[in-house]
Amino acid sequence: MADPRIIAVTLDERTILWRSADIEQERRIAIFDLIEGNHFAPQRAYPDGYAGPYRIALSVEEGRLGIAIHRADDRHLETYVLGMGRFRRPIKDYFAICDSYYQAIRNATPAQIETVDMARRGIHNEAAELLKERLEGKIEIDFDTARRLFTLICVLHIKG
Repeated sequence: MADPRIIAVTLDERTILWRSADIEQERRIAIFDLIEGNHFAPQRAYPDGYAGPYRIALSVEEGRLGIAIHRADDRHLETYVLGMGRFRRPIKDYFAICDSYYQAIRNATPAQIETVDMARRGIHNEAAELLKERLEGKIEIDFDTARRLFTLICVLHIKG
């Protein structure tokens, strides 16, 4: 019986040099929300018909995102590798707007915070659509899953 969802996610901690308390909170929330509700369906048929649930491990190496997909019992199924070139700008923009957002939370008016948050959501949404597009034909994901995965991809790109 198919169960196309993620039940666990790990990040390659070797690629993360540093994260602030704000970023750590974003990571925790993204993982929690991802596990609570997601749609993740690799499009390749596995010989034994396995169709979920999945454990995934995300990593970034040499400018490429690795999505290692494992069965619920942690046996490796496959690893997808995506070039990150098209994500450089959205990641950079997302980091910049997040910095503005965290600063606004500390000392801006509610209206200013809302404006920055709307811009942050807009960048996040565009990046989620890009991720869905890049995974098309490989892994079927819904919009909310793409948003949460993009957050985790950003965490993997923190260099200090």
